[in-house]
Amino acid sequence: MFHDRVRPSSPTVADALADELARQRDTLAMIASENHVSEAVLAAQGSVLTNKYAEGTPGDRYYGGCEHADRVESLAIEHARELFDADHVNVQPHSGSQANAAAMLAVLEPGDTVLSAGLRDAGHLSHGHAGNLSGRIFEVERYGLDPETGRVDYEGLRETAERIEPDMIVSGFSAYPREVDWERIQAVAAETDAVHLADIAHVSGLVAAGVHASPVGVADIVTGSTHKTIRAGRGGIVMCDETHAEAVDRAVMPGVQGGPAMHNVAGKAVGFEEALEPEFASYAEQTVANARALADGLEARGFDLATGGTDTHLVLADLRETHDLRGNEAERALEEVGIVLNANAVPGDPRPPKDPSGVRAGTPALTTRGFDEAAVAEVADCIARVLESPDDAAVRSDVAATVADLCERFPLYE
Repeated sequence: MFHDRVRPSSPTVADALADELARQRDTLAMIASENHVSEAVLAAQGSVLTNKYAEGTPGDRYYGGCEHADRVESLAIEHARELFDADHVNVQPHSGSQANAAAMLAVLEPGDTVLSAGLRDAGHLSHGHAGNLSGRIFEVERYGLDPETGRVDYEGLRETAERIEPDMIVSGFSAYPREVDWERIQAVAAETDAVHLADIAHVSGLVAAGVHASPVGVADIVTGSTHKTIRAGRGGIVMCDETHAEAVDRAVMPGVQGGPAMHNVAGKAVGFEEALEPEFASYAEQTVANARALADGLEARGFDLATGGTDTHLVLADLRETHDLRGNEAERALEEVGIVLNANAVPGDPRPPKDPSGVRAGTPALTTRGFDEAAVAEVADCIARVLESPDDAAVRSDVAATVADLCERFPLYE
C-alpha cells in the first residue's frame, strides 16, 4: 500500500512501514491524541512539497519558486479561517507545542509569569513544565482541578490570578473530559490584565464542528494541534485577531522555527477542507456519543471516572479504588490484547506522571473506523474484562479474539 513506494534499497524501512500499517489495522487506537487521517491527507503529506523551502509567508518568501507553496498555504489558511471563524491564522507550526511556544513568545518577555494547569491537573508540558522551554523561560504558577469533582477549579483560578497578577493565563487541557468555560477564564484574564491563551489541541475538531464551545473570538490567542480530532496534516496552528497577528507571525518564524514543513501544511489544507464538509460534523458528534458510550460501559462495570463521565472525545479512569493496578500496568495488559491507550495522571494523583494511577482512552480513531455506540460498548466490556483479570490467559485470549473481530468488522485503509 503506502509503503510500496519506499525504495527497495531501504527494505528495513519498508518492512517497518508495512508492519506499522498492519499494527494500525489490527489494533484499536484509543490514545485520545491519535486518529486516522484520510488517504488524501497521507498523499499530501508525502508529496513533492517535502522538497520545498518556503521561509516567510505567502507572497513574502525568502526563497524563489514558492508560487505553488503559496497557493497551498493560502488554502490552508482560508479553510482554517472558515472552520474556526478566525480573523488571523498561522498554519506553519510544526506541532501544538511549537504553536504554544510561538504564542507565548509573541506577547511575553523572559521572566514573565504564566498561570496554567500542571500535568497532574490535565495540563500539558508546553504549558510551563520545568523541563520544557516554557518552564525554563517564564515564571510559572499553577491552578488546578478540584480533587473531589475532577473539574476545573475556576474560583481557585480566579483567586490565584488576583494574588499573583500573571502576564498570561493558559487554558485548555490534554486529559480533561469536560467542556471548558473559555468565557469564564477570559473574564479572569481581563480582570487581571493577563493575555488569555486557549489551547484546543485535543478538541480542535470538536470546536470546528460546533460540538464543543469555541474560544476563538473569546481568548486573545488560540492554539491547537491539527492531527487529533481535526484529522488534518500533523502539526500545529495559531489563531488570533489582528491585534496580535504580526507578533504571532514573527514569533513562529524566525522566533521558534525556520522554514515551514510545506508537505505538512498541504496535509493541513486537505484535512481542513475535509472538515468543512457536512459529514465531518456528523463525525464529531459521533465521536462524543462514542466517548459517552465508553464512559457508560466502564462506569457500569465499576470504574471510577474522573468528573463522572465526559462531554468530549475522551474518558479518564482512576484505578486507585477499583483495580489493583497502576496505569502503566493497565496500559500494558490492554496492549497485549490489541487495545492501545495510555497511562495517565488523575486529579489528586499521588503518583508521578510517568507512573500514574489512571488510564486515558479516546474515541476519535474508533469513530473514524465507523464504530458506533454499540461497538464501543463491546470495547468497554473488553477493557473491563482484561483489567478485572489481567493475569487470566483465557480472558486475554477471548478478548483478543473479540478485538480481532472488531478490526475486521471496521476495516482501516482497505
